[in-house]
Amino acid sequence: MTTPQPIRIGIMGTHSTGKTTLLKRIEMELRAHGIPVARTGRLGKRAALTGLPKMQHHTAASTEWIIAQGIADEIAAARPNPEPIQVVLADRAPFDALAYFRAAQQWRHETPDPLERERLRLLASTQAPKYHLLLATVLDEALPVEHKHDYDTRYRALVDQHTHTLLTENEIPHQRVTSAPDNQAHAVELALQLCLNQATP
Repeated sequence: MTTPQPIRIGIMGTHSTGKTTLLKRIEMELRAHGIPVARTGRLGKRAALTGLPKMQHHTAASTEWIIAQGIADEIAAARPNPEPIQVVLADRAPFDALAYFRAAQQWRHETPDPLERERLRLLASTQAPKYHLLLATVLDEALPVEHKHDYDTRYRALVDQHTHTLLTENEIPHQRVTSAPDNQAHAVELALQLCLNQATP
């Protein structure tokens, strides 16, 4: 017997643009409507715990690890135990890792290896059709970042640039999400209505 595949909603974007907070809001709305949901995440931190580089030090290996682990996490999250999951919320869709890597290479003034670049792009692109909705946050440099985060501002902006360039170049349908409260609320409502319309009764 074939198990119905859950609705998948992914998010990507540069750091501290509200990705996790937005997914938590969507998760709360779905649970309030009685829809079983699972959320994945913490890929960057978990990669670092294995000794892999992060942020502007990303490599092809760390990028591949994050993409592959994200795929595995989504598969595991969709398992029907203890109850069938109807929605999987992916904190960092595969193209997110690719944007971080390309930004890191540009930040380091490295010349990309064309074969490696294309191999990773193909790996990420295999997952794009799985998403019913892909959200892409937009960097607002006017908003302050918490003092505990020691971010390189140039790298953060490069990740934002590569995020939206990758989505456009690969013609991946997505919803841009700005820092404006109305825009954020619209993204939450969009996700909720998608799930209410498609979720199994």
